[in-house]
Amino acid sequence: MRIIGIDIGGANTKIASADGKIIELHYIPLWKDTTLPESLEDIATELKPDMVSVVMTGELADCFEDKLEGIQFIMRSVDEAFDCKTMYIDSNGHFYDEDSSLRELAAANWAASTRLIGSEIGDCIFVDVGSTTSDIIPIKDGKHVAGLTDFSRLVRSELFYAGTLRTNLAYLLDKVQVADGHCNISSELFANTADAYLLLGDITEELYTCETADGAGKSKTDTMRRLARVVCADLTEISPDDIYNIAAQVKERQISHLCETISVVAEKNGLNRIVSAGLGEFMIKEAAKRMGFECISVAEKWGNEISKVFPAYAAARILENEISQPGKE
Repeated sequence: MRIIGIDIGGANTKIASADGKIIELHYIPLWKDTTLPESLEDIATELKPDMVSVVMTGELADCFEDKLEGIQFIMRSVDEAFDCKTMYIDSNGHFYDEDSSLRELAAANWAASTRLIGSEIGDCIFVDVGSTTSDIIPIKDGKHVAGLTDFSRLVRSELFYAGTLRTNLAYLLDKVQVADGHCNISSELFANTADAYLLLGDITEELYTCETADGAGKSKTDTMRRLARVVCADLTEISPDDIYNIAAQVKERQISHLCETISVVAEKNGLNRIVSAGLGEFMIKEAAKRMGFECISVAEKWGNEISKVFPAYAAARILENEISQPGKE
């Protein structure tokens, strides 16, 4: 039986099979004239799954009037694309049924991840740095003890709205150190975190899946040009060393912010072990090292590609386990 998990975000839709042999990432920005229905139909035709397990975060996209409209659009797109049984995981990590509120499906991808982590690893802080956001989720007695909405998790420092690719550098920094001194930065979307991490060698061009800020390419020169604009300069006004230093300061600030938010969650819940996942595992490992916390890498345990799409993989595994052990959902 082929079981696949699908994680439908605002920017990326991720696919994974329960056996880990199928791993796909599709850039499908929902806030534009989205191709989600057509893309899901193509995925269904190609993969021909027997069952599908779905988690989502894309309902927050500002093309929808509210989250409920977003949830309904995503569910309709999935249900019309697949002719097999489809199931949805809510923010408690359980499968949705008609007695539940649809709104419980909002922003629930992390709940699938933590259910699998809780059952296979145990108490820890699950940290997943993806393309757009960072989840910092406490797990105790095998279950997450986090807020059930993005709003509540932001209040509790369990969600840090910065990621490895799509974050505007103005969110992370207000000044940078350059050869001429401390320099204010512009608040325009001239560059994103993907530019910094591509230049530093932490990601490859293939992993730079989102659009660039200026619509140009993803070469080293393109990346440096965008980073120069962050301080309102071009490549004739600022040195390559300064541009590399700007990228390094982006990385340092994001790791520091991760340390700060993890510390809040750790102190509140009495936890000092991290499980790291996502495209930004390199940042999580460094944060754990600085804090003196044990760090278990999803990439090392399940594979590097699975780590990048872990909520989709977790959704598939949860459904597989439910089928093999019915009644234990």
